[in-house]
Order: sequence, then structure tokens, then C-alpha cells
Amino acid sequence: MRRLTPYLLALPAWMWLAIFLVVPMAAMASVSLQTGNAIDGFAMTFSVSNYTDTLSRYSTQLVRSLVYGGAATVAMLLIGYPVAYWIAFKGGHRKSMYLFLLLLPFFVSFVLRTISWGFLLADDGILFGTLKGWGVLPADFHVLATAFAVIAGLTYNWLPFMILPIYVALERVDPRVVEAAQDLYASRTAAFRRVVLPLSLPGVFAGVLMTFVPATADPVNAQVLGGTSNTMIGNIIQTTYLTNLQYPTASALSFTLMAMLLVGIFAYARALGTENVLEAAAR
Repeated sequence: MRRLTPYLLALPAWMWLAIFLVVPMAAMASVSLQTGNAIDGFAMTFSVSNYTDTLSRYSTQLVRSLVYGGAATVAMLLIGYPVAYWIAFKGGHRKSMYLFLLLLPFFVSFVLRTISWGFLLADDGILFGTLKGWGVLPADFHVLATAFAVIAGLTYNWLPFMILPIYVALERVDPRVVEAAQDLYASRTAAFRRVVLPLSLPGVFAGVLMTFVPATADPVNAQVLGGTSNTMIGNIIQTTYLTNLQYPTASALSFTLMAMLLVGIFAYARALGTENVLEAAAR
């Protein structure tokens, strides 16, 4: 019985995944190969053309989503790593307070936070409207409904999911290891590059996974901040499924997006060196 205890403890989680992940994905895979309409019904015809048609029709939105998600992920890494580093090594006894302040805005709804950015970036909003009134910015200065606005919104909304795993990885770094490197005449830059950065790679790996996937598929920021010229694939899937009731097309789009993300994640894991990351995480 003792040998079965770990498996029994993990059983609810596996059942949860089987019921609410595997079964819906299997159903979606079946729907993606069907043809028909919402009035006459859908029938299984193993129509692979659903994939080829959607890929050719919405390739622009797919590429745009990958570019926006990738740009936001890079921005989050550049912003989040120094913040996590500072809290881990310079936060002192106020680390918990800094983490709480970091998470405080996220007690508000995701949609409301994004809408508030819409007010902030509006042409006559509290920020740009004031700066235009002071003559700091030209009257035709415009940010809302641009790619920058969408990427900035994605960066803001998913930033804590980049900072937290990096902070956890940095928190596990023994300061004596860094001191030992410096005792061996390593400069502060060399100690960071040869000691701290490799040991923090598990956090970077987890942070990129936790931000790139939802940022690429996110429909809210593009809808609120991007306007009609910055539509992402999440908006297309939402409209196709909920408004146009084209379930096979929406399912095929979802699987196509998932396949592209998986390929990107595997390439990223291979480039980063999964074995090195796992070894560092196990230390």
C-alpha cells in the first residue's frame, strides 16, 4: 500500500486532466475534421482541407500573433529579470512586501486592467491628452490601435508570470557561491554570467513558457488596444466560434496555433538546453 500512495495522491490530478483536458481536446480534434453548418448540423468527413483553408486564410493573423507574443515575451524578460534579481538579492526583509506590491494590480480583473490601459493610451486620455495640452507631444501623436499598444498591454498583463519563476530560481542561488566566484577573482559581471545566470535558467525557461503561450493566444489586448488592424488569432477563433458558429474552422485554427506553439517551445527548449536546465533545477 505504501508503494501505491504516491500514485493514489496523483490520481485526482490525472483524472482532472483526463476529463477536462484530454476529452475536450479529443472532441475538438473530431470537430476540426467535420463539415457542415450550425443549421443542418455537422458530419464527420475527415476534411483535412479545414486546416489548409484556415492556414491560408488566416496566415497573417497567425504570424502577427507569434510576432506580438514573442516581442512581449522578450520585453517581459528584459523588464522582469532585473526586477526579480533586485528583489532576490537586494530585497532584504521586505521581499514579501515587494512581491505583494507586484501582484497587487492583479487582484483586479484582467479585462478591467486592459480597459484601463485603453483609457491611459487614448489620444485624449489622462496621459497623452495632458502631454499634448502642455505642448510636449504633437497633436497627431497616436499610440492606441497600434502594434506597440498591443505588445505593451500584453507585457503589462503577463509580466508577473515572468518575474515570479525567475525570482524563485534566483532565491535558491546560494550567495556563498557568488562570493566564492568573486574570491577567485571573477568580476561581478563574470560571476553573474558564469554562476547566477546559469542557475537562474530554470526560472527563465518556466517564465517564457508561462508568458509566451497565453500572450500569443490572447484576444483581449488586441481587441481593446489594437483595433481592427491588429487582430490576433485569438480574436479570429473567438469570432469564428461564438459569432459565426463555424466550429470546424475554429477547432482547426486552435489546433494549428497549438501545433505552432509546440514547435516553437520544443525549439526553444532544445536551444536553451533542456538537460542543463533540469540539472540546474535539481541542484
